[in-house]
Amino acid sequence: MIKPQTLDFLKDLVENNNREWFMNNKDRYEAARENVVGFTGEVLKLLHKIDPNVSADLDPKKCVMRIYRDIRFSKNKLPYKSNFGISIPTNGTKLGGAEYYLHIQPGKSFIAGGYWMPEATHLKAIRQEIDYNAAELKAIIDEPEFVKLFGDFRTQDQLKTIPREYSADNENIDLLKLKSFVAIHQVTDKQLFKADYPKYVADICSKIYPMNVFLRNAIN
Repeated sequence: MIKPQTLDFLKDLVENNNREWFMNNKDRYEAARENVVGFTGEVLKLLHKIDPNVSADLDPKKCVMRIYRDIRFSKNKLPYKSNFGISIPTNGTKLGGAEYYLHIQPGKSFIAGGYWMPEATHLKAIRQEIDYNAAELKAIIDEPEFVKLFGDFRTQDQLKTIPREYSADNENIDLLKLKSFVAIHQVTDKQLFKADYPKYVADICSKIYPMNVFLRNAIN
Protein backbone atom coordinates (compact mmCIF):
# COMPACT_ATOMS: atom_id res chain seq x y z
CA MET A 1 0.00 0.00 0.00
CA ILE A 2 0.96 3.63 -0.36
CA LYS A 3 1.22 5.55 2.90
CA PRO A 4 -0.69 8.81 3.40
CA GLN A 5 2.64 10.46 4.25
CA THR A 6 3.83 9.77 0.70
CA LEU A 7 0.98 11.76 -0.78
CA ASP A 8 1.44 14.44 1.88
CA PHE A 9 5.03 14.87 0.70
CA LEU A 10 3.91 15.21 -2.93
CA LYS A 11 1.23 17.75 -1.98
CA ASP A 12 3.79 19.86 -0.10
CA LEU A 13 6.25 19.54 -3.00
CA VAL A 14 3.72 21.11 -5.36
CA GLU A 15 3.60 24.15 -3.09
CA ASN A 16 7.38 24.28 -2.62
CA ASN A 17 8.94 23.08 -5.84
CA ASN A 18 12.44 24.42 -5.32
CA ARG A 19 15.80 22.96 -4.41
CA GLU A 20 16.12 24.62 -1.00
CA TRP A 21 12.82 23.20 0.26
CA PHE A 22 13.55 19.79 -1.27
CA MET A 23 16.96 19.55 0.40
CA ASN A 24 15.43 20.57 3.74
CA ASN A 25 12.86 17.79 3.32
CA LYS A 26 15.16 15.17 1.81
CA ASP A 27 14.34 12.74 4.63
CA ARG A 28 10.65 12.94 3.74
CA TYR A 29 11.47 12.29 0.08
CA GLU A 30 13.64 9.29 0.95
CA ALA A 31 10.87 7.85 3.15
CA ALA A 32 8.28 8.39 0.40
CA ARG A 33 10.50 6.81 -2.24
CA GLU A 34 11.23 3.85 0.03
CA ASN A 35 7.48 3.36 0.44
CA VAL A 36 6.99 3.43 -3.35
CA VAL A 37 9.88 1.01 -3.93
CA GLY A 38 8.50 -1.42 -1.36
CA PHE A 39 5.06 -1.20 -2.95
CA THR A 40 6.60 -1.82 -6.38
CA GLY A 41 8.32 -4.95 -5.10
CA GLU A 42 4.97 -6.34 -3.94
CA VAL A 43 3.36 -5.56 -7.29
CA LEU A 44 6.20 -7.17 -9.27
CA LYS A 45 5.76 -10.50 -7.47
CA LEU A 46 2.06 -10.52 -8.33
CA LEU A 47 2.53 -9.32 -11.92
CA HIS A 48 5.10 -12.01 -12.72
CA LYS A 49 2.42 -14.63 -11.99
CA ILE A 50 0.03 -12.90 -14.41
CA ASP A 51 2.50 -11.96 -17.15
CA PRO A 52 5.60 -14.20 -17.34
CA ASN A 53 7.27 -11.51 -19.46
CA VAL A 54 7.53 -9.36 -16.33
CA SER A 55 10.90 -10.61 -15.13
CA ALA A 56 11.09 -12.09 -11.65
CA ASP A 57 14.55 -10.49 -11.42
CA LEU A 58 13.38 -6.90 -11.91
CA ASP A 59 14.83 -4.54 -9.34
CA PRO A 60 11.92 -2.43 -8.00
CA LYS A 61 14.31 0.47 -7.42
CA LYS A 62 15.00 0.63 -11.15
CA CYS A 63 11.28 0.61 -11.97
CA VAL A 64 10.64 3.77 -9.93
CA MET A 65 11.37 6.76 -12.14
CA ARG A 66 13.50 9.72 -11.10
CA ILE A 67 11.69 12.59 -9.40
CA TYR A 68 14.17 15.06 -10.88
CA ARG A 69 12.91 16.75 -14.04
CA ASP A 70 15.06 17.28 -17.13
CA ILE A 71 14.53 21.01 -17.63
CA ARG A 72 17.15 21.58 -20.34
CA PHE A 73 14.66 21.78 -23.20
CA SER A 74 11.49 22.58 -21.27
CA LYS A 75 9.75 25.89 -20.70
CA ASN A 76 8.68 24.51 -17.33
CA LYS A 77 11.73 25.04 -15.12
CA LEU A 78 10.34 23.45 -11.95
CA PRO A 79 13.08 21.04 -10.81
CA TYR A 80 10.94 18.20 -9.44
CA LYS A 81 8.04 16.08 -10.63
CA SER A 82 4.88 16.16 -8.54
CA ASN A 83 4.39 12.40 -8.81
CA PHE A 84 6.03 9.02 -8.53
CA GLY A 85 6.01 7.04 -11.77
CA ILE A 86 6.60 3.29 -11.89
CA SER A 87 7.47 1.77 -15.27
CA ILE A 88 7.37 -2.03 -15.49
CA PRO A 89 8.77 -3.48 -18.73
CA THR A 90 7.70 -6.77 -20.26
CA ASN A 91 10.92 -7.14 -22.22
CA GLY A 92 13.34 -8.36 -19.56
CA THR A 93 14.81 -5.31 -17.86
CA LYS A 94 14.71 -3.18 -21.01
CA LEU A 95 12.22 -0.31 -21.24
CA GLY A 96 10.25 0.22 -24.43
CA GLY A 97 7.45 -1.79 -26.00
CA ALA A 98 4.40 -3.03 -24.14
CA GLU A 99 4.65 -2.13 -20.46
CA TYR A 100 2.66 -1.56 -17.29
CA TYR A 101 2.79 1.86 -15.68
CA LEU A 102 1.66 3.03 -12.24
CA HIS A 103 1.21 6.72 -11.46
CA ILE A 104 1.06 8.04 -7.91
CA GLN A 105 -0.08 11.66 -7.57
CA PRO A 106 -2.59 13.23 -5.19
CA GLY A 107 -5.98 13.15 -6.88
CA LYS A 108 -4.52 11.98 -10.19
CA SER A 109 -3.27 8.43 -9.65
CA PHE A 110 -3.85 5.71 -12.25
CA ILE A 111 -2.92 2.23 -13.42
CA ALA A 112 -2.01 1.84 -17.09
CA GLY A 113 -0.54 -0.49 -19.65
CA GLY A 114 0.14 -0.85 -23.34
CA TYR A 115 2.55 0.93 -25.66
CA TRP A 116 2.72 4.74 -25.49
CA MET A 117 3.93 6.50 -28.67
CA PRO A 118 5.59 3.51 -30.38
CA GLU A 119 8.73 4.11 -32.42
CA ALA A 120 8.15 4.23 -36.18
CA THR A 121 9.03 0.60 -36.98
CA HIS A 122 6.93 -0.72 -34.10
CA LEU A 123 4.00 1.53 -35.02
CA LYS A 124 4.09 0.21 -38.57
CA ALA A 125 4.15 -3.38 -37.29
CA ILE A 126 1.23 -2.78 -34.90
CA ARG A 127 -0.85 -1.19 -37.65
CA GLN A 128 -0.08 -4.11 -39.95
CA GLU A 129 -1.20 -6.55 -37.26
CA ILE A 130 -4.41 -4.58 -36.75
CA ASP A 131 -5.06 -4.62 -40.49
CA TYR A 132 -4.53 -8.38 -40.65
CA ASN A 133 -5.97 -9.40 -37.30
CA ALA A 134 -8.21 -6.63 -35.94
CA ALA A 135 -10.79 -9.10 -34.64
CA GLU A 136 -8.38 -10.28 -31.94
CA LEU A 137 -7.70 -6.76 -30.66
CA LYS A 138 -11.36 -5.73 -30.84
CA ALA A 139 -12.38 -8.79 -28.84
CA ILE A 140 -10.10 -7.50 -26.06
CA ILE A 141 -10.84 -3.77 -26.07
CA ASP A 142 -14.59 -4.07 -26.72
CA GLU A 143 -15.17 -6.62 -23.97
CA PRO A 144 -17.66 -4.98 -21.55
CA GLU A 145 -15.45 -5.22 -18.45
CA PHE A 146 -12.49 -3.73 -20.36
CA VAL A 147 -14.65 -0.80 -21.45
CA LYS A 148 -15.94 -0.35 -17.89
CA LEU A 149 -12.41 -0.24 -16.47
CA PHE A 150 -10.62 1.73 -19.20
CA GLY A 151 -13.25 3.49 -21.30
CA ASP A 152 -13.34 3.62 -25.10
CA PHE A 153 -9.92 2.57 -26.39
CA ARG A 154 -10.50 4.41 -29.67
CA THR A 155 -10.75 7.86 -28.06
CA GLN A 156 -6.98 8.10 -27.56
CA ASP A 157 -4.95 10.61 -29.52
CA GLN A 158 -5.35 9.93 -33.25
CA LEU A 159 -3.70 11.18 -36.41
CA LYS A 160 -5.65 13.94 -38.11
CA THR A 161 -4.87 12.34 -41.47
CA ILE A 162 -5.10 8.77 -42.77
CA PRO A 163 -1.91 6.68 -42.43
CA ARG A 164 -0.24 6.54 -45.82
CA GLU A 165 -0.53 2.75 -46.21
CA TYR A 166 -4.29 2.65 -45.60
CA SER A 167 -7.51 4.07 -47.02
CA ALA A 168 -10.25 6.04 -45.31
CA ASP A 169 -12.81 3.29 -45.96
CA ASN A 170 -10.80 0.67 -44.03
CA GLU A 171 -13.23 -0.76 -41.48
CA ASN A 172 -10.58 -0.42 -38.75
CA ILE A 173 -9.36 3.05 -39.62
CA ASP A 174 -10.20 4.36 -36.11
CA LEU A 175 -7.67 1.89 -34.68
CA LEU A 176 -5.13 2.40 -37.46
CA LYS A 177 -5.07 6.16 -36.78
CA LEU A 178 -4.11 5.75 -33.12
CA LYS A 179 -0.76 7.21 -32.05
CA SER A 180 -0.63 5.14 -28.84
CA PHE A 181 -2.20 1.90 -27.64
CA VAL A 182 -2.78 2.43 -23.94
CA ALA A 183 -5.41 1.47 -21.36
CA ILE A 184 -5.74 3.75 -18.30
CA HIS A 185 -7.70 3.15 -15.10
CA GLN A 186 -8.07 6.02 -12.63
CA VAL A 187 -7.81 5.32 -8.89
CA THR A 188 -8.63 7.41 -5.81
CA ASP A 189 -6.28 8.39 -3.02
CA LYS A 190 -8.26 6.17 -0.63
CA GLN A 191 -7.64 3.15 -2.85
CA LEU A 192 -3.90 3.73 -2.65
CA PHE A 193 -3.99 3.46 1.14
CA LYS A 194 -5.72 0.07 1.28
CA ALA A 195 -3.61 -2.90 2.37
CA ASP A 196 -4.71 -4.92 -0.66
CA TYR A 197 -3.85 -2.20 -3.20
CA PRO A 198 -0.98 -4.25 -4.74
CA LYS A 199 -3.48 -7.03 -5.48
CA TYR A 200 -5.91 -4.50 -6.94
CA VAL A 201 -3.16 -3.26 -9.25
CA ALA A 202 -2.40 -6.83 -10.33
CA ASP A 203 -6.08 -7.51 -10.98
CA ILE A 204 -6.36 -4.42 -13.20
CA CYS A 205 -3.15 -5.33 -15.02
CA SER A 206 -4.52 -8.82 -15.65
CA LYS A 207 -7.19 -7.16 -17.82
CA ILE A 208 -4.49 -5.27 -19.72
CA TYR A 209 -2.35 -8.38 -20.19
CA PRO A 210 -4.13 -9.73 -23.33
CA MET A 211 -3.68 -6.36 -25.04
CA ASN A 212 0.02 -6.36 -24.18
CA VAL A 213 0.32 -9.87 -25.64
CA PHE A 214 -1.27 -8.62 -28.88
CA LEU A 215 1.14 -5.69 -29.04
CA ARG A 216 4.20 -7.84 -28.26
CA ASN A 217 3.24 -10.37 -30.91
CA ALA A 218 2.83 -7.54 -33.43
CA ILE A 219 6.35 -6.19 -32.96
CA ASN A 220 8.21 -9.48 -32.44
